[in-house]
Amino acid sequence: AADDADTRGLAVHAGQADPRFAAPAWSGWPFCAYRDGFLAVQRWWRDATRGVPGVERHHEELVGFAARQWLDACSPGNFLPTNPVVIDATMRSGGANLAAGSQHWLDDANALLDRTSGTRARDTRSYLPGRDVAITPGRVVWRNALCELLQYDPTTPAVAREPILIVPSWIMKYYILDLQPHDSLIRFLVDAGYTVFAVSWRNPGAEARELGLDDYLRDGCMAALDAARSICGAAVHAVGYCLGGTLLAIGAAALARDGRQHDALRSVTLLAAQTDFSEPGELGLFIDASELSALDALMWRQGYLDGAQMSAAFQLLNARDLIWSRMMSEYLLGTRTKPNDLMSWNEDTTRMPYRMHTEYLTRLFLDNDLAAGRYCVDGRPVALSDIDVPTFVVGTERDHVSPWRSVYKLHLLTHHALTFVLTSGGHNAGIVSEPGHPGRHYRCATREPGAPYRSRHDFVRETPAVDGSWWTCWRDWLRAHSSGDVSARVPAAGFGAAPGTYVLET
Repeated sequence: AADDADTRGLAVHAGQADPRFAAPAWSGWPFCAYRDGFLAVQRWWRDATRGVPGVERHHEELVGFAARQWLDACSPGNFLPTNPVVIDATMRSGGANLAAGSQHWLDDANALLDRTSGTRARDTRSYLPGRDVAITPGRVVWRNALCELLQYDPTTPAVAREPILIVPSWIMKYYILDLQPHDSLIRFLVDAGYTVFAVSWRNPGAEARELGLDDYLRDGCMAALDAARSICGAAVHAVGYCLGGTLLAIGAAALARDGRQHDALRSVTLLAAQTDFSEPGELGLFIDASELSALDALMWRQGYLDGAQMSAAFQLLNARDLIWSRMMSEYLLGTRTKPNDLMSWNEDTTRMPYRMHTEYLTRLFLDNDLAAGRYCVDGRPVALSDIDVPTFVVGTERDHVSPWRSVYKLHLLTHHALTFVLTSGGHNAGIVSEPGHPGRHYRCATREPGAPYRSRHDFVRETPAVDGSWWTCWRDWLRAHSSGDVSARVPAAGFGAAPGTYVLET
């Protein structure tokens, strides 16, 4: 119960009111009655689906989730007669907004029909990798059948001795960390004086159906780590984002088990990455034994899980903002959301090989083998408690994919120095949080070796929020855990210029 207070406190800190009713027109009669009645019903359903005697928490969450989907669909903001903003826009434009919205709906319906029929749609994204995003200069210095390794051109005469290797999730393309120059984490690190490597995963098709988690670990994460070490001749600051962070944690534990940790790793950074899946958040509502069986059958027929199929589940986690508010804006107000680099990246989906995704959902998500010490690498179990290099962990306040409460559980699984940052934003926008981005804040605290466990609630209560970007905090942490500078390293010609070819696969 104490931990339940932390999210409420964060919401108050962030000033999060319901944005659907922010317009002043909602304060006039009768729209204030529609708004207040809806919010009262919403509160009633929230309270009615919590703390029910004799009902398991999972079933409470299922009913609460279903109720929220229904309520989000029935919001008075979604309908012309009950939305004062839409009524005003219709009267002022003579109905032009509804005509434009109808055309938007028709365009979206045709695009959906093209996707479901297998028709290859024209690429209408406003930001393309290599042209508008993923433009930090560099080279592809190593490649295999699963991934490419990018090394970026230095911008400083000297760089830290230890390079940085970024392992992104293969559920997304790596360039979320290299969008435009002003919000590129990779460029930020290069300009801060680091040799930066990044893994760019291949977008697999049906032919890769038998690729498993072990393949991604061996031929992706560990092979890239070996390549970066070979090029630089130093241990690596390894960084994993989302599922890439989970994979990196597995790899670090395997290195520790085999006595090779300190030769390979200078530090480990996990960005919005879960290692204990006992509290996976609302994403767990979609994953149980029966639902996994149905998903398994679908993936078996296709050989993979398509990115569009997976994104639908992510949208339901935040249907209010990602579905209904967008539909109101585009179909009733007739205004298209102006695309930005992050939105364009979000449309650049990938596919998950059948075997890998089944193993991930079963071994990690359902069985929680990694946290329990049952996950095996090369036939032997690995334990996260063996990791004893400095660790930096980032969670985001509104993460629906890797809830920060779940990310925080790494405190219970490791004993070495661990710095935890809780930043504003969600799974993507909280990580892409460049200096100067308005409205950003974060909390940062370090658990020293041997220190007692501090609960999530106490972390929020005792750690003050700092305005600004967590990037600068991490930059300083990396510098404190580096061993000095060397002359800047220029990438070899390799296999061509960054962003390479794998990121362009559709």
